[in-house]
Order: sequence, then C-alpha cells, then structure tokens
Amino acid sequence: MSLNASYDDDNIMAKILRREIPNITIYEDDETLAFMDIFPQSKGHCLVIPKNTKAVNLLDMPDDDLAILIQRTKKIAIAVKQALQPDGIRIAQFNGSAAGQTIFHLHFHIIPSYEGDKEASHGSAGRGQADPGELTALAEKIKAALA
Repeated sequence: MSLNASYDDDNIMAKILRREIPNITIYEDDETLAFMDIFPQSKGHCLVIPKNTKAVNLLDMPDDDLAILIQRTKKIAIAVKQALQPDGIRIAQFNGSAAGQTIFHLHFHIIPSYEGDKEASHGSAGRGQADPGELTALAEKIKAALA
C-alpha cells in the first residue's frame, strides 16, 4: 500500500476502536488508545493509536492531533520504563508498505529492549501470539505506573 492509500474502515485498528476486536487496554482518553501488542517483539510491546482520525500514516495526521498522539506515546513509554525497567525503549512508526507498515491506521509501537534478549522483527510471526494472561499482567504493571 502506497503513501497515498485511502483509509480502510475495516482495518484491525478501526475494528479495535469499534470494540469489534478485544484488546488489553493500558490507557484510553478521548483522543488515544494504548494497548498491548498480541504479537510482541519483546516483553511489554504496546501500541498507541489515535481514535478520532482516518489517518493511514503520520503524513495524513493534522499537526495538532499528532502533537497529542506523540505526547500520549511519551506518557505510555515513561510508564513502560517505570513498570518494566527495560534497558532501552524503541519507539517505532512506519509509513507505507515499502517502509514496513502492515496496518494502515496510524500507530506507534513502544518496544522495550532488554540486554541479552533477542527481539522478534516487525511484522514477523517472531515470538508468536502472546499469552493473554501474561499480557494482562504486563498491562496492569504499566497502568499502575500511570496512576
């Protein structure tokens, strides 16, 4: 899908926002939703998405709305740092399939990095689907750090 793609209302993020697909929520407000990635690249991998947009990628997002999304992404990343104490944190965002984008609703990945732990690559089966109980426990730790 190119950088000029039209928004598909049936993408997985849109379905999550409509509550058609469940998620393990970390944070939600009027503008954003943050939740655990069910195919994590590392322990604690989560996603932050805008709620009130049909932005396929960062280039489609109005600046004021993008500023809010970035602020929420930082807020969640700080909570991940406090809750999980990783050795590093990668914030990733892809624009267009040629750049690695696989879901065409703007989103940011927060990927904790741990010394000696090999991360799965983006968009691969990698670690496989995570255990829902483990994701819920991680989400609870991150939520506690947000409180």
